[in-house]
Amino acid sequence: MDNRVGADGMEPNGLVIDIRGLTRVYGTGDAQVNALAGLDLQVRHGEFVAIMGPSGSGKSTLMNIMGCLDRPTEGEYILDGLDVSSLDRTELAIVRNQKIGFVFQSYNLLPRLSAVKNVMLPLLYNTEERFTEDERYEKAVAALESVGLGDRLHHRPNEMSGGQQQRVAIARALINSPAMILADEPTGNLDTRSSTEVMNLLHTLNASGVTIVMVTHEPDIAVQAQRVVCVRDGKVVTDGGDGASQCLERGGRDDAH
Repeated sequence: MDNRVGADGMEPNGLVIDIRGLTRVYGTGDAQVNALAGLDLQVRHGEFVAIMGPSGSGKSTLMNIMGCLDRPTEGEYILDGLDVSSLDRTELAIVRNQKIGFVFQSYNLLPRLSAVKNVMLPLLYNTEERFTEDERYEKAVAALESVGLGDRLHHRPNEMSGGQQQRVAIARALINSPAMILADEPTGNLDTRSSTEVMNLLHTLNASGVTIVMVTHEPDIAVQAQRVVCVRDGKVVTDGGDGASQCLERGGRDDAH
């Protein structure tokens, strides 16, 4: 693997994400779909970036590649100083565990496990650091306390509100001190009050230096980020402007690609 991290432990150019000429093609012949068409995107350490786009724009494909859940057909993706463009499945799984904290719209918590055990899970797959059971528990407790859930350690998901479940998911995302948090519609299943609480938490984390990339279809959520990146036809069409409400040409949830 081509690791470009400098002697100080950080990538030389201060970028968490450096994407250049990214292309993703599905199918062949008449059925070929160009989900991404030479897309470029850079995200620096400590930024809070929202990604928007109408249905079919390519934002879901972009999110999957940024999350190392898919690989590009062509182009370069440097994540936290590491070229992940051509890594195999095993290598991508290691990168996902160590460098990316995922927050999903549907929380993705294991229903039979308590909050603290859900948060402990990524530590079990951390191949860089081996923690004892007590160490994993202590780190998970600290993570839950950091998101205001120190009194919900042993509650299962069905014993918590949607907002509390999402905060458990955020604690789980933070447990391995990732290079970035990748949030896919983090407020999509929440009421207004819970959405506000989750966004406030993300702002607090970002203020402490956590890099956050958030995919959303909601302009009022997107404008809370430092930058709004609008994707259309597999390319970035605007970046950093205040046109979140104009980014989506029509309503709808995540695009198919």
